[in-house]
Amino acid sequence: MRQRVFQRAGLCLLFFVGVVFTTRGQDVEDYILQMQLQKAKELGIGDTYTPQTQKINRLMQLIKLYYVDTVNFGKLVEKGTVEMLKELDPHSVYIPKEEVTKTNEPLQGNFEGIGVQFQIIKDTLVVVSPIKGGPSEKVGILAGDKIIQIDDSLAVGKICTNAWVFGKLRGKKGTKVVVQVKRGNNPDLYTFTIIRDKIPIHSIETYFMIDKENGYIKLERFSQTSTQEFITALRELKMLGMKNLLLDLRDNTGGYLNVAVELVNEFLPANKLVVYTCNHTNRKVEHTTSKSGLFEEGKLVVLINEHSASASEIVSGALQDWDRAIIVGRRSYGKGLVQNQLPLPDESLIRLTVSRYYIPSGRCIQKPYEGVEDYSRDLVKRYNSGELTHADSVHFPDSLKYQTLVAKRTVYGGGGIMPDVFIPIDTVRISDYYWKLHRNNIFNQFVLNYLEKNRESVLKEYPTFEYFNANFKIDETMWNNFYNFAKQEGVTDSITFDFKGYLNGFLTQNKDTLNKLFPTIDAVNQDNTFEQMLSSYISSEIEKYNKTQQNFDTKAQIERQLRTLIARSLYDRNKADKIWLELDDFYLKALETLNNTALFKKMKIRY
Repeated sequence: MRQRVFQRAGLCLLFFVGVVFTTRGQDVEDYILQMQLQKAKELGIGDTYTPQTQKINRLMQLIKLYYVDTVNFGKLVEKGTVEMLKELDPHSVYIPKEEVTKTNEPLQGNFEGIGVQFQIIKDTLVVVSPIKGGPSEKVGILAGDKIIQIDDSLAVGKICTNAWVFGKLRGKKGTKVVVQVKRGNNPDLYTFTIIRDKIPIHSIETYFMIDKENGYIKLERFSQTSTQEFITALRELKMLGMKNLLLDLRDNTGGYLNVAVELVNEFLPANKLVVYTCNHTNRKVEHTTSKSGLFEEGKLVVLINEHSASASEIVSGALQDWDRAIIVGRRSYGKGLVQNQLPLPDESLIRLTVSRYYIPSGRCIQKPYEGVEDYSRDLVKRYNSGELTHADSVHFPDSLKYQTLVAKRTVYGGGGIMPDVFIPIDTVRISDYYWKLHRNNIFNQFVLNYLEKNRESVLKEYPTFEYFNANFKIDETMWNNFYNFAKQEGVTDSITFDFKGYLNGFLTQNKDTLNKLFPTIDAVNQDNTFEQMLSSYISSEIEKYNKTQQNFDTKAQIERQLRTLIARSLYDRNKADKIWLELDDFYLKALETLNNTALFKKMKIRY
């Protein structure tokens, strides 16, 4: 199959790219066309293939020979490639040469650089945290350090952009970079010589014991390193006494197929079908578990949402089909098209859809698609239809009805994985003050400043995460310091009466109604209907604002944010996120499900 795809791609490139630079003689052109025709027949492409490639070939020649202006053929071909792939499906895409490395890094599981997470705060490069085990941590870089100079270049001012920083700090393994760092109130700069290395992009940054029996693992992506990371986390939790597991696949957009199969392998016995693919010739390729798994026994709950896609849907779908797990959340994205990454002659790539995924019950994961624009708006349509807030808003025809393989429960196809336990999206808006704190980056700035002054004293008083989590509270002094800091940055807890904003919102919401009520200026002047409508709209918006303040516990959410950020800086992140999840309704409902043994028995879920 792979060979045939490469052959097909090679033919397209021959026609589309090769003719740009030279005009062939008629005999050479005829010979090439005969080769194309013969190869097309061998591949079973059909009679329409050769005339269309001739057309492209001729078009490029005519542009080269006769077009009035100089033509950038590289740009022309790239744009043509992008547009052609759009006509195929939403997931066949072109990746330019300069973006290949950046695009592949999350799947490869590493990049080369100095290993820091950073933010640019007021034109200054600030280290949020050094990556554990990376070269920056090894030489002593700390969270809150301000990098003032990189080699011979000042790292402050307008030049300091994300792209500029990446260009200066990333580089080949073994090369060195010298940075000048300002730390705390010390007027002197620290000099660090850092040898670049491979920096891991972890698939799992959060895993911990919820209590004595229940564990939690959050998988961010399915990359080359995911299987080993998962096995390491699983073994560590089992050593700590884990009997049941919450596997969080929310917002996981997928990755490698083989990694999804390997993950399912840890929950099922050997020789169980995980997924199969079908290509344009209906060739079926099955992927099965190959050995006994590490967690074949124990209650298992998998969390998914509308952003869980591809490999996440293979895992959750296979475990649902085999009645091995309860799936909790909302219907997943519905990406069941399989892409192969194929190289082009200039080192650019295309990710070309070559087959479809089907999970063990026979369900196709892929949701319907017609146009790229409509496809990209699918989640908006789900929200508007009420699907994300009400489970009964999702309607499946009987033709899409399937059965699980053990308990014979009814499940549905039609795109994505429908959970067993539905959790509606949280429609409570965050308070205006909390949103302004986020938008102005107040939380990170405050925590970095706080740790600059208090890192040693906090670690001395709270030497472990467990002790910190149980005992660290934000006292009155710290609250006052936070509010004062926010105020200094221009953020206060007050409503701003923005008449222009209200007016724009009113006109947008009532455009059609206003045009009918007021066809002329005389109609506007006859009475005060317009003023009454506008006043009513503004009053309604202010009422909504006040209601939001009442429903959203701003102080609790601020404390949650600050405690999480401090813990991430001082302790292992895989534990620190436990603080954040303590107020996550999604997580709490999943934990409730995990502890509901009666539900597992009722649904006949093996544990």
